[in-house]
Amino acid sequence: MRVTDYAYQLPPERIAQVPVEPRDAARLLVLGRGAGAWEDAHVRDLPRHLGPGDLLVVNDTRVIPARLHGRKESGGRAEVLLVGREGPDRWEALVRAAKPARVGTRVLLGPGVSARVEEVRGDGVFGVRLEAPGDPLAAVEALGEVPLPPYIRRDAPDPRDRAWYQTPFARADRAGSAAAPTAGLHFTPGVLDELAARGVERVSLTLHVGLGTFLPLRVEDAEDHRMHKEWFEVSAATADAVNRALVEGRRVVAVGTTTVRVLEHCGREGRVAAGSGWTDLFVRPGHRFRVVGAMFTNFHLPESTLLMLVCAFGGTERVLAAYRHAVDAGYRFYSYGDAMLVG
Repeated sequence: MRVTDYAYQLPPERIAQVPVEPRDAARLLVLGRGAGAWEDAHVRDLPRHLGPGDLLVVNDTRVIPARLHGRKESGGRAEVLLVGREGPDRWEALVRAAKPARVGTRVLLGPGVSARVEEVRGDGVFGVRLEAPGDPLAAVEALGEVPLPPYIRRDAPDPRDRAWYQTPFARADRAGSAAAPTAGLHFTPGVLDELAARGVERVSLTLHVGLGTFLPLRVEDAEDHRMHKEWFEVSAATADAVNRALVEGRRVVAVGTTTVRVLEHCGREGRVAAGSGWTDLFVRPGHRFRVVGAMFTNFHLPESTLLMLVCAFGGTERVLAAYRHAVDAGYRFYSYGDAMLVG
């Protein structure tokens, strides 16, 4: 499975730099899984495409301001991007500096706050210990910057990103993502109220977005790619709701690729198991979907694992044809862009 088979051409002006307001004014490309053409709509039209019995599953993770700027003890500038919490003060991180970091490197981030490299894992990934008085996560909230993707180009960070880059489902006790589960960014109170009025049930799960979601592929054959693990949690209430829907033949609608991965990881036996842990599931064409019946998702980067996941669900030729239509029709792409409903 060649990575280049999942390429497409995207003019730079199609990459959204800020979200539309209101968020449900974003465009929505509706792509059924059977025969037939797509439909151009808007996110505010989503209640028309879902109905009684559908179960909407969202990711309630909260993005932290995970990009931290500082200096090494030697004086050189350094940046630490926290991409996965492994303990109260232990993180997987990307560390960027003029000279490569090594075990023992200490980056001074603020008064009494530093990150010490304790492990070199390769591919620019490190195990670091965050040293801070009190709660390390509180220090991150105070000192950090919203970790926007590199394709959002700004002369300076916009303080509004702290709200723009957080979904309405994010919970304070679920802080831990280095990037937003961007499909959830589109939902407004009005859309959620309409969905509830139509009898659409909603439950949540957690996946903290890290390297497994946004790390690019560096291989020619996608089969050689190994996903980085990401932490998830599925409550007993959510597992029960999903399993009831499956038994009753109702549609499970996953909001975002992160939600798809958790549901398919926990539902490999055809029934979703509650619990928490790590997943490195790589959903690609050939995957047999056992849980997800429809997917609401953003438009993803070419040659990415996220695009491969959407192609696995909707069919590679049909999804790539829909992407070409979206480019020609002026849709906005990536984190702050428009959306698709597949299924």
